[in-house]
Amino acid sequence: MSNSARKYLIAGNWKMNLNSAEGAELAKDVVSIVGPQTDVSVCVCPTFTTLEAVSQVVNDSNVSLGAQNMHFESAGAYTGEISAEMLRHLFCKFVILGHSERREYFGESDAIVNQKTLVALAANLKPIVCIGETLEEREAGKVNEVIKTQLEGALVGVTAADADALVVAYEPVWAIGTGKTATPEMAEEVHAEIRSLLASLLGAEAANKVRILYGGSMKPENADDLLAQPNIDGGLIGGAALKATSFAALVQSAQKRSK
Repeated sequence: MSNSARKYLIAGNWKMNLNSAEGAELAKDVVSIVGPQTDVSVCVCPTFTTLEAVSQVVNDSNVSLGAQNMHFESAGAYTGEISAEMLRHLFCKFVILGHSERREYFGESDAIVNQKTLVALAANLKPIVCIGETLEEREAGKVNEVIKTQLEGALVGVTAADADALVVAYEPVWAIGTGKTATPEMAEEVHAEIRSLLASLLGAEAANKVRILYGGSMKPENADDLLAQPNIDGGLIGGAALKATSFAALVQSAQKRSK
């Protein structure tokens, strides 16, 4: 199955940027530029404080709302945390889990990512599960080992029936915000490996339904070449998602390939 059978997804991770007024403004621009098209799935992931303002803007449009994280418990004494139900209440459709920054700065383990993934799926949220190696791991030749450990750890208890809702994002940690990018061939090699690991976990048919996004500094200049790869089904976008024009250019790259 080629990626023509999977709908491209371009998801913007705004990280810790934009207050609610700025976020609503950016969301308006995104909706006006890419909202009319339906060839490519588009999602924006603001900070928690900006979710509600953006939700009001994207509601009834073709742009989906996503969150950058969530807690695995449904309620209780977890100061500073947000539950899946709170995200659903704001009409979130996606949630980013296990981002490399969450792993590095907040000590999130594969087991925590797994708990969150199962809760997200149960709440009808589509988890964007992030995996990827550091520069040291790549240079030590451990890419496949790291990918396998993180993917298998995150997906314990996930079944073939979850494949339609599951998104995996490959983030080579060394290519995030560093200006370094994996070549399209390097990225495809890991994406193909992820697809084959998914096949061994969920079966080949289910593995072919899972969208695998590239999350290592995709920008308008390299998007065409990355999206031309058979196992790259879109992007998890950082810096380029903070300007409507550059974000829209990535959606347009994916649109060209969807025709």
